Amino acid sequence: MDRNAKVQWRDSVVEALDKSGAVFLANYSGMTVEELTAMRRELKAVQADFHVVKNTIAQKAVEGRDENVISDLFKGQMGIVFAYGDSAAAAKVFSESAKKCEKLKIVGGYMEKSLLTPKAVEQLASLPSREVLLGQLIGTMVAPHRGLLGVLNGVPRNLVQVLNAIKDKKAG
Repeated sequence: MDRNAKVQWRDSVVEALDKSGAVFLANYSGMTVEELTAMRRELKAVQADFHVVKNTIAQKAVEGRDENVISDLFKGQMGIVFAYGDSAAAAKVFSESAKKCEKLKIVGGYMEKSLLTPKAVEQLASLPSREVLLGQLIGTMVAPHRGLLGVLNGVPRNLVQVLNAIKDKKAG
């Protein structure tokens, strides 16, 4: 591979880093092409990509950037997942792929100016989806209003019940 091709490859990695909200690293040694293709398809569905990048090119791409904290992780056959959309969804698909294929070992990652350990990537994968979290947040915000509404509706309802009880007692 000539120097210009390597520079272009590095530039494409830098561009992917700029677009992505999170980056996950894995050792893919021993995986078959079919397994890699299946994982790439699943990741594509959640707006993420898996790229195989030479370690030296990846190290040069992160050099001088916030992502430089992951440069020590580039050892062996490394693959990089660039999460362009929901990082938790990408982590979930990536983690499930690692569970399906024992040869795929999650090494770590980078998200929001911090290094992620393999355990942190697993924890990120266990989070509910963005839509579920938003629903829970809205439910929490609405709960006090709903409780107040129930209390305010309770007074007239109880009055009507008392009046009905008095009516039934006088009729009987």
